[in-house]
Amino acid sequence: MQSQSNPPRFNAVLRWIIPLAATLALAAWFYIAPPGLLGKADAVGYAVCHRIDERSFHVFGRQLPLCARCTGEFNAAAIALIFQGFVSCRRNKLPSRGILAVMVVFFLAFAVDGSNSYLYLLKQSSPGILDAIPNLYVPNNTLRLFTGSGMGIALAAVLYPIVQQTIWRESDERPALGWKSFGILTAIVLIVDLLVLTDSPIVLYPVAILSTLGVLGLLTMVFSILWMIIMRTENSFDTLGQLWLSGAAGLTLALLLIVGIDLFRYTITGTWSGFPGLG
Repeated sequence: MQSQSNPPRFNAVLRWIIPLAATLALAAWFYIAPPGLLGKADAVGYAVCHRIDERSFHVFGRQLPLCARCTGEFNAAAIALIFQGFVSCRRNKLPSRGILAVMVVFFLAFAVDGSNSYLYLLKQSSPGILDAIPNLYVPNNTLRLFTGSGMGIALAAVLYPIVQQTIWRESDERPALGWKSFGILTAIVLIVDLLVLTDSPIVLYPVAILSTLGVLGLLTMVFSILWMIIMRTENSFDTLGQLWLSGAAGLTLALLLIVGIDLFRYTITGTWSGFPGLG
């Protein structure tokens, strides 16, 4: 437990400071973010995504918080983390080499499509400069969604067992994903992606929120692990209840990062939309 690695008085101080810091960070995020639920989601997406309108899905004419690629990536990551939480529990080993090889393919598809799309964007925004470099194909939001989703699965499949390795005093020494569970997870994400392509508001609204939570969840997990390492409390937890302080610290750092990037970007661009001049 945490008290085994740090003095009791220091832990007592942290139990007051961290919740206060989390509350202040949350208040700052609420204060600077645009109004409404999707407005708050926009403020999260704004910190990690270019939010170019033409490269995003829309619901009732409103741009989603993340572009098509980031929507796929962080929605898939959120689904994968939730799925592993139910199926894998405390399993702490990376997937087999075969599954890792498939995830490398997912990453390569993400990289190739992203590079091709970025080249296309540069040629649109600065005509004549890169015309001699051919595009592999005309990029589109469907490919952005699918390649982003593959990357999201890969991120979550690698991060989840690392988190389990760091948290628990005793964990399950088995791969977090086997071929069967990996196949089921991929099928779930694929079905959700196909539903997104229907442009139905019934699908897009939940996906907008879930993808935003995916951003916040990934950042919180990474910062929570970093906090445990700095505080030397890794591999000292037995129950979920003992994680509240590290989780609150991770959430605080995640929100501070988001608020900092938001303020910096908004100061430069003056808009919550995509970068001016890019489309």
